[in-house]
Amino acid sequence: MANFYINPNNVVHELPKNNQPKFFMFGVPSYTNLGDQAISLAERKYIEAEFPDYQYIEIVEEDDDAAIPVVKQYITKQDIVAFTGGGNMGNLYLNHERARRKVFSTFTDNLTISFPQSIHFEDNEAGLYEQKLSQEAYQKNPNLVLVARDAQSYHRMQTTFNNKVIFTPDMVLYMKSVNWKFNRNGALFVLRHDSEKVVKKSTIDNIKDILGNERPVKRVDTVLDEPQKITPVTREALFDSELELFSHQEIIITDRWHAMVFSVLTGTPCLLFGNSYGKGKHAYIDWLEHINWVSYTDEEDTERIKQQINAVMEAKTHAYDLIPDFKQLHDLIAHNR
Repeated sequence: MANFYINPNNVVHELPKNNQPKFFMFGVPSYTNLGDQAISLAERKYIEAEFPDYQYIEIVEEDDDAAIPVVKQYITKQDIVAFTGGGNMGNLYLNHERARRKVFSTFTDNLTISFPQSIHFEDNEAGLYEQKLSQEAYQKNPNLVLVARDAQSYHRMQTTFNNKVIFTPDMVLYMKSVNWKFNRNGALFVLRHDSEKVVKKSTIDNIKDILGNERPVKRVDTVLDEPQKITPVTREALFDSELELFSHQEIIITDRWHAMVFSVLTGTPCLLFGNSYGKGKHAYIDWLEHINWVSYTDEEDTERIKQQINAVMEAKTHAYDLIPDFKQLHDLIAHNR
C-alpha cells in the first residue's frame, strides 16, 4: 500500500482518487525527536499490516490547519480520522494540544482516534484552564476514542473526559525487534535537556564512576541536532540508524522512555530513570517489567544503582510478544467497517 501525505498546496496530486476507505493521521511530527518519529512510523506500519484495505494518509503537523478543510472535502463516512500518539496530551506542549482540539472538534461524524498517549495537565490555574478547553473540544465529538499507553494515563483520561478510553502499549512496541549481532562496546547516556528532566547530575556522575574508564562513554539525546526537519520519507532511515547505534552498546542509561523502547527492540541492556510526571515509570511497569534486560529506577543510592546495572548487563535476551496487547485498538478499527 502506497503511503500518501497531504501537502495542502498540492493536494490534488497527493490524495488518491479511489473508493478505498481512508485513514487520515493528523499531527505527524517533522521535529527531530526520534521517539515521536518512531511512533509515527509504527502507526503507519500498524495500519498497513493490520488493515491493508485502508489508504493511509499522513498530515504533517505544520499542515494540520490547512489540511482540515481539504480532508473535510474528501472525507466519507467509511473513513477514520486519527491524531498521532506520544507523550504530549495536556498543557506542557500546547501546540500539540491545540491542534488535537481542533481535529477532534471538527470531524465529529467519523470514528476519531487519539493514538496511544500519556496525559498530564498541571494542577495549577494554567493547567486547569487548558484542561477545561480540552474537555469542551473533546466533548463535541461523540465518536472520539482516546487511547492511553500507561495505566496512570488511562485512569486520568477516564476521570478527565467523557469520551471512551482504551488501553494499549506505546505504538513503537508494535515494531519488530532486531538482532544484528554487532560487537558491543561502550555505554550510551541518552538524557533529556527539557522541562521533564529530573535525574540529578550527581547521579549520572556516580554511574559513570560505576562503569569505570575501561569502556567508551557517549552522551546523546533522542532529539537530533541534525537534520533540522524529518519527513515521512526520511524518518525510517534515521530510525534504523538509531537502532544500529543502540545495537553497538553494552548499556544504555536514560531518562527517555523511547530510549528504553529502542533498547528492548535491540536487546540492549538499559536502565531508565524517571521524568517529571512518571510517564516512563508507569509505561515500564505496565508493559516491560517482564523483559529481563531493561529496568526502571528512582534510586539515588550508588550501590543499589550498581546492582541494577549489573543485573541488566548480565541478563539474557528472550522472546517477547506485545502484539496481543494491541487488541483493543485492533477491535476498535475492525468494528468501524
